[in-house]
Amino acid sequence: MARAGLTAARLALAGAELADEVGFDQVTVSAVARRFGVTVASLYSHLRNSQDLRTRIALLALDELATRAADALAGRSGKDALTAVANVYRGYAREHPGRYAAAQLRLDPQTAAASAGVRHARMLRAILRGYDLAEPDQTHAVRLLGSVFHGYVSLELGGGFDHSAPDAQETWTRILDALDTLLTTWPHPTSPR
Repeated sequence: MARAGLTAARLALAGAELADEVGFDQVTVSAVARRFGVTVASLYSHLRNSQDLRTRIALLALDELATRAADALAGRSGKDALTAVANVYRGYAREHPGRYAAAQLRLDPQTAAASAGVRHARMLRAILRGYDLAEPDQTHAVRLLGSVFHGYVSLELGGGFDHSAPDAQETWTRILDALDTLLTTWPHPTSPR
């Protein structure tokens, strides 16, 4: 019998906390069961399987990150909006590395469409309204921002900038300045060759 008070949401939160401690790849139903002092079998009344746990952690992380980004974006535009949201992504990844990794989990299309990932895309598009980009350039720019934010954060979390100067914060600031310049002077499409 499952311990009273266990819910899928509580298990996802415990899994997210565990992910921050040991890494998202190390989170298992067994490890979460040990946290609550229950048998693995008792968790299956709340979770379908290990993938369900991983998906729930990913959804929790996407929602937390979207809420923080929305708060940072409120009332801002242009470079201020770009910088605020970029700093939220970087800060969240540094504060919650396991949850950030979970937010990168590939979700099935139906789950992805119902997730806070949609809010993330809308927020990036809201930032881009300050740069007056039309489609398909807006989609290209959303992909660029996601790639730069995630790429930089992943390299930084992996220790890629630990042993060289200048400081990673200085580089981050310069990258955001460069992104602002690029978005302000977005190139017009060239004809295919």
